[in-house]
Amino acid sequence: MANADRNAEADAALLELGTLLKRQGYRHITVTPATHARVNARPGNEVARDVRDVFGWSRPFSPSILPANVLELMERADVLTQHGDLFRSTIRASTIDGDLFFHSAYPTDQADAVFFGPDTYRYLSALQQYLRHAGSPVTRAADIGCGAGPAAVLLARHNVHAEVLALDINDEALRYTRLNARLANVSNVTATRSNLLGDTEGEFDLIVSNPPYMADEAHRHYRDGGGALGSGLSVAIVEAAITRLREEGSLLLYTGVAMVEGQDPFLSAVTSRLRDAGFAWHYVEMDPDVFGEELESPAYVRAERIAAVVLTATRDPSEVGHA
Repeated sequence: MANADRNAEADAALLELGTLLKRQGYRHITVTPATHARVNARPGNEVARDVRDVFGWSRPFSPSILPANVLELMERADVLTQHGDLFRSTIRASTIDGDLFFHSAYPTDQADAVFFGPDTYRYLSALQQYLRHAGSPVTRAADIGCGAGPAAVLLARHNVHAEVLALDINDEALRYTRLNARLANVSNVTATRSNLLGDTEGEFDLIVSNPPYMADEAHRHYRDGGGALGSGLSVAIVEAAITRLREEGSLLLYTGVAMVEGQDPFLSAVTSRLRDAGFAWHYVEMDPDVFGEELESPAYVRAERIAAVVLTATRDPSEVGHA
């Protein structure tokens, strides 16, 4: 069987598996890697006991705990791997607002791993709040660094006649986005390989992004933000967006910032560019202290804390930018 046929067969099986899990009422909220490790290390959690242990907690399992149709779909989807005398799933399934999203299994050590976690939930919360108060309808939107595709799905469902581009440089992320959009029954998401907006054309009403923002020695796509303390990609997204937004078009950027000596280096890096480009903006710390364990790594020796922040910037030459 040709590779294209094998991939199509695997995707079809994965879509059927996701539909089955949804129909059976599967629910799982995915936590940080540190919390995941702590929970899995508890006595009794060494081996999966049910479906959520397999697909949510990425625990090794005996085939006997799964229904035969689930195991068959996993085999067809090629998401089973041997773990001693047991097996493990190479995918995870997370849920939010009734939707199910496939992404990479824990631990996400691979360079092309597709991440989903607390940042995803905070990002979607910020996007939902923005969409509730957005004045103008969106006809063309882009999600930069789409990952598993939850923001693209939310945008497509809220703006059913809009063209929504889900952009990523990670082919695994684009694959998951296509599958997850089909699971969510949205048809106006196009998953496209693009470095920021570089491989797209035209202007947008709305650009959103939840980029990697950590300093990561392994340079994993989903985690490494580049630049000083991981802020390089976030700054680059602001630069790209301000050249491609239509009049009154907006950027919503959810990211993380390592605060140094009480100062916010990301905000300092982008405010003059936003002002000069004729943008008004709103900036808020959604969570003042995330991933505190990272402060023990050499990369963050000068950082006091890492904050989750949301920048919303709108092109309007009549406005003066403000924080």
